[in-house]
Amino acid sequence: MIDTIFSHKSIRKYKNTPVPENVLNEILLAGTRASTTGNMQVYSIVVTRNDEIKEQLWSAHFKQNMVKEAPLVLTFCADFNRFNKWCEQRKAIPGYDNFLSFTTAAIDALLASQNVALEAEAHGLGICYLGTTTYMAEKIIDILVLPEGVVPITTLVVGYPDEAPGLTDRLPLDAVVHYEKYKHYSKTDIDALYREKEDMELTKKLLEENQKETLAQVFTDNRYTKKDNVVFSNAFLKVLEKQGFMNNEM
Repeated sequence: MIDTIFSHKSIRKYKNTPVPENVLNEILLAGTRASTTGNMQVYSIVVTRNDEIKEQLWSAHFKQNMVKEAPLVLTFCADFNRFNKWCEQRKAIPGYDNFLSFTTAAIDALLASQNVALEAEAHGLGICYLGTTTYMAEKIIDILVLPEGVVPITTLVVGYPDEAPGLTDRLPLDAVVHYEKYKHYSKTDIDALYREKEDMELTKKLLEENQKETLAQVFTDNRYTKKDNVVFSNAFLKVLEKQGFMNNEM
């Protein structure tokens, strides 16, 4: 498993080879062994193999072809629907219609998704996370018929790789690890931490393609703009309200 972690690559092209049922069950079971708040397991995993539903999800995920090509599309959801029903059927009054409860369930869902990703890769499968899940949450809710108390958080496409990309660069440990207390970054620190990433040939190519002076501008002006962030933020907040997670009054 350690070797799998250090050789992780996002796979975007897949063979049409089905994933055997026993392998699917093992990777899903690995998901259920993830850490979870209070052992509540307030998440659900929707497994999609049907081509018609995958076609709809493909459209929702900005028409990324790997959604149609991969044999498995796994949607991980924050889910208090099941837990609330259990509480009510056991003479308990649930109080999980608030933002903190959503955050709790979202963390549970993400922890489960990473377990599934690691187990899938241990079986020789490839995976790719889809960040478009929260952008298009309302549409995905309609496609998967998710009830109140359930919100899609992330999606994994899973299948046998039809490409062999290289490892993606990562920032050095000093960029993300703080000992004892948070260490604030000086301008010199920032220059040093991002130097290798900024000096890569891929970065030079991106700057040319996007006609930008710095890599940071590629992110702020092209990839993740303030305008898009505000639009998708407002849409997601509406989803949380619709799905019953914005009652923040006593």
